[in-house]
Amino acid sequence: MTAMVILPDIEEARRRIAGHVLRTPLLRSQALSLQSDAPVFLKLENHQTTGSFKLRGATNAILCLSEEERSRGLVTASTGNHGRAVAHAGKALGARATICLSALVPANKVEAIRSLGADVRIVGRSQDDAMREVKRLVSEEGMSFVPPFDDARVIAGQGTIGLEIADDPWDVALVLVPLSGGGLASGVAAAIKGRRPKARVIGISMELGAAMAASLAAGAPVEVDEIETLADSLGGGIGLDNRLTFAMCRDLLDDVILLTEDELATGVRHAATVEGETVEGAGAVGIAALLAGKVKPEGPTAIVVSGGNIDPAVHRKIVDDIKTGVA
Repeated sequence: MTAMVILPDIEEARRRIAGHVLRTPLLRSQALSLQSDAPVFLKLENHQTTGSFKLRGATNAILCLSEEERSRGLVTASTGNHGRAVAHAGKALGARATICLSALVPANKVEAIRSLGADVRIVGRSQDDAMREVKRLVSEEGMSFVPPFDDARVIAGQGTIGLEIADDPWDVALVLVPLSGGGLASGVAAAIKGRRPKARVIGISMELGAAMAASLAAGAPVEVDEIETLADSLGGGIGLDNRLTFAMCRDLLDDVILLTEDELATGVRHAATVEGETVEGAGAVGIAALLAGKVKPEGPTAIVVSGGNIDPAVHRKIVDDIKTGVA
């Protein structure tokens, strides 16, 4: 088994980021528990300071940099939430941040990053396009790169979510986690498997442009077209030169499930109308998988609700559809 980031790394990350990020709620969903005939809990990372789990990994990575490295400025590519996390953590630690985004990143996420004082650059129509600008800034201007997922410091930071789930007194049997570049999924899986070896961890993504799912199916990192989707935070490639997350997801995830756009919308709608939570498409994948019957819990189940930074107009339309009977 290949596990480049292991439990002690994640425990050290938790000590490092304490006081910089929130310990988010883990709340029982009565509706999903009744439907599943098993206890179902929501790990609400949409309550995190920047509205998503990304603050954990970004903060850990930046705290690992030297003062000299921070002074050169931080740079990253993002589908939105990681950029916001880097901008927030950089500002808190006195480091300027440049965030490279593609034209597919929703406007509300772009403006949230700008509001933190970061330099925003819109480059091309994919995260791969944005990454080319990052590489230029690192090479030509000496900026310090804060990777969005394929980085041991970032993976360890995201893995602290798994520690918080495993700390709960009930014996988790299943964890449902959003799957994109794999930083979140691999970190959570490493923590859960380290603390609860018998627990299963399932990665969940969308049918449109799921790069990690395609790579796992192919047996090696592959490129996929980045397609507009409600789960916009799960877009982007994993990198053909992927060093960590592909192998960790391959070795640690028990299964991968893909969802349609209608199923994603149902998850967002349920979160709003039943759970009282504003959740973006990427954050609702675990809920959506249960509602679609694509996962059958056989014991206590935790769903990582990864973020809530959905465009308000899109959210209103999805929620209003239940009132008008539109699927």
